[in-house]
Amino acid sequence: MLIISLAVRQKLKQKHLVSSEEVRECFRNREGGLLEDTREQHRTDPPTWWFIAATNSGRFLKVVFVRRIVGSKVELHLRTAYPANEDERRIYRQFGNR
Repeated sequence: MLIISLAVRQKLKQKHLVSSEEVRECFRNREGGLLEDTREQHRTDPPTWWFIAATNSGRFLKVVFVRRIVGSKVELHLRTAYPANEDERRIYRQFGNR
């Protein structure tokens, strides 16, 4: 289950010009794997994961989330999503398909 808080929805809309539906499209359209964000300033417990995928209109977004287990359910808490830059796309092409 994907969970997008009100604060994150507002940030997506105002700062990144990304809709919640576009994020859901990226989850459905994802072709590669997930990468863990191991940078010191972004480390979390549980870990932060990310991927890059296209929306239905062909816009590539970097989607960042935390996976939590609540009882018997898996919850994906969106942290952010924004148009992926070329460096991020290169890293994902290199490591996201392993």
